[in-house]
Amino acid sequence: MSSALKLAIPKKSHLIVKNMQIPGPTEEHQFLLKLVGDWKLVSECAAGPDQPPQKTIGKQSTQAIGSLWTLGEMETPGPDGKLMRSLITLGFDPARGKFVGTFVASCMTFLWLYEGTLDSKHRILTLHAEGPSFTSAEKMAKYQDIIEVVDDDTYLFSSRYQDDSGEWVTFMDGRHTRIK
Repeated sequence: MSSALKLAIPKKSHLIVKNMQIPGPTEEHQFLLKLVGDWKLVSECAAGPDQPPQKTIGKQSTQAIGSLWTLGEMETPGPDGKLMRSLITLGFDPARGKFVGTFVASCMTFLWLYEGTLDSKHRILTLHAEGPSFTSAEKMAKYQDIIEVVDDDTYLFSSRYQDDSGEWVTFMDGRHTRIK
C-alpha cells in the first residue's frame, strides 16, 4: 500500500465499518427477488417498417446481490446469428422512493439509466429511461421497460418508446419462464 493511500485512510476507519448499519430489504426489494433464477425467454421485437417482428428465444440468469440488488444477464441470438449479451441491474432506493438500475447490451454503446415505480398491487414495475431516439440520431426519447410478475415461474417484459405525438409504442414483448 502506498504511503499516500495510508495517509488518506482515517486511523479509526474500522469503527466506521463496524458501526455501519446494513439496511434490510423493503417490500420493493422483495419484488425484485422474485426475478432471481434461470429463465427461458421468448420475445418478439419490431424489425422495422414493413418487416415482420423478429422472434427470439434466449435465456436469462438473474442473481441477487445480497437482498438489495439484482443482476440479470441475458443471452439471445442477434439478427446476424451472433450472440448478443445484456446486463440489467435493479435495486430500490428508499431515500428517493424509486427503483433504480442500469442496462447495457453488446449491440449498443449507450448506458441506460432506470428510475421506476411499482403499481399498488406490487405486480408491475415500470422503469423509465431516456435514450437515443429511433427516429432521429440527434434526439433523445423517453422509454419504458415494464416487468409484470404473473406468478412465481413467469414474468413478462416489454419495452416501449414515446413517439413525437406523445403516444407510447411497444417495440418488444417477452415472456420469461423459470427453468426448473
